[in-house]
Amino acid sequence: MAELADLEDPKIREVNEKHGDDHGVNLGKLRALAKRLKTRQELACRLWETGDTAARLLATLICRPKAFERDELDAMMREARTPKVHDWLVNYVVKKNPHAEELRQVWSADPDPVVASAGWALTTERVAKKPDGLDLAGLLDVIEAEMKDAPDRLQWAMNHCLAQIGIEYAEHRARAIDIGERLEVLKDYPTSPGCTSPFAPIWINEIVRRQHGDESQTPLPTGAAMAPARSPGSM
Repeated sequence: MAELADLEDPKIREVNEKHGDDHGVNLGKLRALAKRLKTRQELACRLWETGDTAARLLATLICRPKAFERDELDAMMREARTPKVHDWLVNYVVKKNPHAEELRQVWSADPDPVVASAGWALTTERVAKKPDGLDLAGLLDVIEAEMKDAPDRLQWAMNHCLAQIGIEYAEHRARAIDIGERLEVLKDYPTSPGCTSPFAPIWINEIVRRQHGDESQTPLPTGAAMAPARSPGSM
């Protein structure tokens, strides 16, 4: 904790707080610290228990993801209220845990939109890597009905799933693009030069174009090029 305190930078904290994250630690330095510590499950658990955001981020990097029980991860997710801790917990811990699929189903139906967004993030992972057993048309039905009015973080996660379905599955692509165009979710989201807009129709078209090396597809706005913009708070 003393080392983390020494890494605190007021300017970084000021930027992070605009995205909902209450820490001022340079993430490159945090990763370097984690690399030095290596895997230390007991320390990771103690760091998590402090409730400190920087400590919890470090915990996700040095823990042993498969060591957590289902109920432990469920409790941790409900405690992870800052966007960066939430994102890292899902991506670095839960996705590597044997209980991920069970949690995906439970969280997706949770009334807490932040918890539900974690379920949708896990669903997007399955869409991309393990689609067998998923009802893709059914997912599009839910997205079409609920995404427009969903709270920000849940909306972002559902939009990512929409884009992933459109990117991965040609048979669902036209419908995914149509849903995005009609709902207009994130249509006006500010996008940095060199990044692809998170607006699903642009995102889908650009990634498919790059996958196929087809420059003749629908032209994209200037700057809508490489990677999708990140979710609010995940910078």
